[in-house]
Amino acid sequence: MSLIIKPAKNCAFDQVSLGEIMLRLDPGEGRVRTTREFKVWEGGGEYNVARGLRKCFGLRTSVCTAFVDNEVGRLLEDFVMQGGVNTDYIKWREDDGIGRTVRNGLNFTERGFGIRGAVGVPDRGNTAASQLKPGDFDWEHLFGTLGVRWLHTGGIFAALSESTAQVTIEAVIKKAQEVNREIAQYVDVMIGNEEDFTASLGFEVKGADHSLSHIETQAFKDMIGEAVKQFPNFKVAATTLRRVITATKNDWSAICWHDGKFYDSISFPGLEILDRVGGGDSFASGLVFGFLEY
Repeated sequence: MSLIIKPAKNCAFDQVSLGEIMLRLDPGEGRVRTTREFKVWEGGGEYNVARGLRKCFGLRTSVCTAFVDNEVGRLLEDFVMQGGVNTDYIKWREDDGIGRTVRNGLNFTERGFGIRGAVGVPDRGNTAASQLKPGDFDWEHLFGTLGVRWLHTGGIFAALSESTAQVTIEAVIKKAQEVNREIAQYVDVMIGNEEDFTASLGFEVKGADHSLSHIETQAFKDMIGEAVKQFPNFKVAATTLRRVITATKNDWSAICWHDGKFYDSISFPGLEILDRVGGGDSFASGLVFGFLEY
């Protein structure tokens, strides 16, 4: 079954993301535990796709999320505006002054160096986005009146809390694997890596080691074949295939299943990488752009 996408002329937005945006604190090539300074910017798996589509491809994107109305929240808003992503659907929560009732999410992220891999230390408990609940967004107005060509959300956001799982289900239809498998029933495009399919949806890849460090392409295709059998609503399933050599050098490729056929990307052996965090999100941006425009 082909993927049906609304014409751009009938929609206010080409793409909308639902998820949490955190303040990313990056020690560069150093370690979080020993650094004395951080560079900061915004980041979030769902939002990164919207930003990529806006900055790289010039599409009209927006984000549905929530911030605490304090200086950190306004800094995050400024980053989003600099990225060109629409901010009309940011929900603002009152600041209690100490972050006891609600706070903005932080993500301390090391890029890694050489054989030392990237490390993420998310600090996102009790955040504004994790407290989003059904009814916070007027989906009928957004999808019906304004029009959206592509909704993008993710399993991490859905698993932040009981209420974010409900918000995700509410969005896609008008405790981790269980939630994600329920959401998957309503998804027509599934993008993930090997761990997303195994840990989040419960599929197995034959011949994979415990760390999933190396997987034969055919084994991955077999797993995706099983996924589309269990979820016949999937019209597209795609994933990156990466073999980590060092933190700054990976063998990189991707596969995509669509209309009953597999498509293999160009392979990039020994690809030099500046910062691998968010690489899968940028892949998703490119894939979404391809379906929207071609």
